Amino acid sequence: MNLYNLGLSGLTASQARLNTTGHNIANADTEGYNRQRVMVSTAGGTATSAGFFGRGVLVDTVQRSYDGFLYRQLTSAQSHGSALLSFGGQIAQVNNLLADRTVGVAPALQKFFEGTQAVASAPADPAARQEMIGQANNLVTQINEANRFLQNQREGLNTQISTTVDQINSYVARIEDLNKQITTAKASSNGQPPNDLYDQRDQLVAELNILAKVNVSEQGDNFNLTIGNGQAVLSGGKQYPLQAVASADDPSRTVVAFTTPGTAGQTITVELQDGMLDGGQLGGLLKYRAESLDVIQNDLGRMAVGLASAYNAQHRQGLDANGIAGGDFFSLGIPTVKTNANNAGSQEVQVAFADANALTGKDYKVSYDGANYHITRLPENTPMYSGDGSALSATPPQLIDGLQFTLGAGVPQPGDSWVVQPTRNAAADLGLAITDPAKIAAADAEGGSANGKNALALSELQTKKILGNGTLNINEAFAQIVNKVGVQTQQNATAAKAQSNLITQNYAAQQAYSGVNLDEEYVNLDRYQQQYRAASRLIDVGSQLFDTLLGLRS
Repeated sequence: MNLYNLGLSGLTASQARLNTTGHNIANADTEGYNRQRVMVSTAGGTATSAGFFGRGVLVDTVQRSYDGFLYRQLTSAQSHGSALLSFGGQIAQVNNLLADRTVGVAPALQKFFEGTQAVASAPADPAARQEMIGQANNLVTQINEANRFLQNQREGLNTQISTTVDQINSYVARIEDLNKQITTAKASSNGQPPNDLYDQRDQLVAELNILAKVNVSEQGDNFNLTIGNGQAVLSGGKQYPLQAVASADDPSRTVVAFTTPGTAGQTITVELQDGMLDGGQLGGLLKYRAESLDVIQNDLGRMAVGLASAYNAQHRQGLDANGIAGGDFFSLGIPTVKTNANNAGSQEVQVAFADANALTGKDYKVSYDGANYHITRLPENTPMYSGDGSALSATPPQLIDGLQFTLGAGVPQPGDSWVVQPTRNAAADLGLAITDPAKIAAADAEGGSANGKNALALSELQTKKILGNGTLNINEAFAQIVNKVGVQTQQNATAAKAQSNLITQNYAAQQAYSGVNLDEEYVNLDRYQQQYRAASRLIDVGSQLFDTLLGLRS
């Protein structure tokens, strides 16, 4: 009888709806779950002379409440928010270090120049001289310690970058596996969508975006993933893992790279520029290193070079307690030059400080094209020199931003390059050249134990514009570093707060469409239960009618 078929189709549809509602309720708090609903359609009707009589309901599929636009908005916001948090976690540490006015470099500078002034007032006093040596040693220690903190943070960034790259590769591998599971599941279910597998894959992509911003393109039922400027990490069912490697330009710097086939079957490692990875935790770490850590460490080194150069120059003009011409008061290293690991030639490049007042706190890249040398200022790649190198070794030499570049021994090959970091390690290299208080050259050329004129000139260096082409004194140079860090910290905190609000709004919009509303599911549960009972009753009625017909026949 048709009543049996009608009742059976109703039972099937009601049971499917009850199962799906129960699944929604069970996963109400499951991260990444999208509410599901049963899609049904009429089974059509049977034609009779009295009209078409319906044949019941068909269960077509189970569909998830998913909006790709809302999902992409949310993951993009989360990726940017993760970058801000990653950046903020690093810059806040430096801000806490530099903002303390009671300890650190700022008070050490003040006390050192106060000690210099005390020697100028009492040049023959051994206690004043000893105090000045003690304060100088403290200043050097504070500058060294500040740089050591930054260097430790740099090394920590290398570790975090490597760990994050490993995590990214792990997520990509899991997404690749889900691609395969989805394809298999659809094939085994006559093309029905495996909604829970879709949810799991979308959730993995969302979590991957927390680590690094990725772009998703769909190819059938598979996800293809690219990162940065379009570098594929998953495409055509194949994974292309990222690598964390030491930069060829600077082995102390961990960068993100990928491999590509080269000629003769070898593999070529290609480094991704830091600026290409602009989202997620990885993007935040790389941005902090490039825009903050490098700048802060370079500026601290520039201040150290300026202090040592100006103080040494003035100290050499005086006489110590024994009437001997003063030597260097501070010791200072030389600019760091790093040879590219891929250089084929043996050419050496040497750099020396020539004019601390002209230092920019920037890095430089020297490259050779087979005929000429080119020097560019980093990171903006501003051309500073181009020629055969003769002008660099001329007399007097051509200076670039207060630096003297010299071509050393060896022969270059086309494509060779060198990275010059003039002030990156200068704060670490700063030391005290004298320890004997009697060797402080407090007197001027006239000499005498009561002569403190050179010490007075040394104390005046605190306010003399000796950096930034005559625009900054030592205190202002350090204050500029502190202010720069403070501004970046505040800007990042403000942006992170605004981004958090945006994430909350996007999440609310996404959940309004895709999330499970328990009140709604409870109402549906009651309704589908009534439908199930009604369908069961329909079968019961059909049985009674059938029994009645059999009774009439007997």
